[in-house]
Amino acid sequence: MSNDPPKTGEVRILALDVGSKRIGLAVSDPLGLTAQGLGVLERKDWDRDLARLVDIARPYRVQEILVGLPRHMDGRLGGQAEEILALARALGEALGARVATWDERLSTVEAERLLIQADLSRRKRRRVVDQVAASIILQAYLDGLPTGDRES
Repeated sequence: MSNDPPKTGEVRILALDVGSKRIGLAVSDPLGLTAQGLGVLERKDWDRDLARLVDIARPYRVQEILVGLPRHMDGRLGGQAEEILALARALGEALGARVATWDERLSTVEAERLLIQADLSRRKRRRVVDQVAASIILQAYLDGLPTGDRES
């Protein structure tokens, strides 16, 4: 992989769906149009999670970290929001990337619905639901960006 700066119009965004046990991952294509699932990271501890996220993100030359923020149905931030924001900020700092947030309410519910429609077994759904949720968060974010905001 080249160390050249990304070309104008090329933006890579890494989306995180952070839970207490797993982190779902998705990355945008270089043009910032579509989200692709990257898998699920089983959580260990804060430092190891951060190091593994940096290792995953570096080859993609991520310029923005998008983190799903847990919110209650009335809009208040959920209990894990501060820890999730701290992890995203530390990752952004390590990569020299911007950090953005997205309301993740119902993203896991939507991911479960899609996986049930795809007729995946409960066991298989459990392994990929966080990745699908990260993809849903990222795609919603990308769909809301004006074309001019996709440039670096």
